[in-house]
Amino acid sequence: MAFTENNVIKVRELIKMKRILLSMTAVLLFAGITMAQEELNSKGDPVHRGKDNAPVELSKGESITRGEALAKGVKKAKIEKVFAEPDKFADQTVELEGIVVRSCKKEGCWAEIADKEGGKSVRVTFGDHAFFIPLNAAGMKVKAQGKFVTNVLPKEHVDHLINDDGAKFDNRNPDGTVTEVSFDATGVVLTKAE
Repeated sequence: MAFTENNVIKVRELIKMKRILLSMTAVLLFAGITMAQEELNSKGDPVHRGKDNAPVELSKGESITRGEALAKGVKKAKIEKVFAEPDKFADQTVELEGIVVRSCKKEGCWAEIADKEGGKSVRVTFGDHAFFIPLNAAGMKVKAQGKFVTNVLPKEHVDHLINDDGAKFDNRNPDGTVTEVSFDATGVVLTKAE
């Protein structure tokens, strides 16, 4: 075969096409591997994605319920008062009313709520991921029923809550753990602020 200028150009074009195809194959392979890696929550389980934690668009005054329906006649408590005397509220089902200050950004598995904007907040959990709230719940009004609990959170969990989800803690223990008074809710009603 004679190497004419035309043949040399064709060979160069074939080499270029092979390089492009190899590059595209490498990119697609990398993208496939990246997509195959599941995002995990703090418990090491796959992050829950569903209608309960999907962002919602509510009209002013419109409400949604997550978890159990709220019972009537449940004693109301103020967060500031509970922090002043946590033992007084131990093992009592109470109702909190306030505003969602911030919430879990990965799967809506916790929220911080305060009696009023700028007030002291408490982290609210929903059982052992028994239910979730919308990822855009921050700023909504909230009513929640449940019990106050005191736990020591391991350093790794505290780091996750701060770094991945934006949680804030007033005091960390010297070993990086946090002794936390939190609220374990059985049900919440979220309302778009007016």
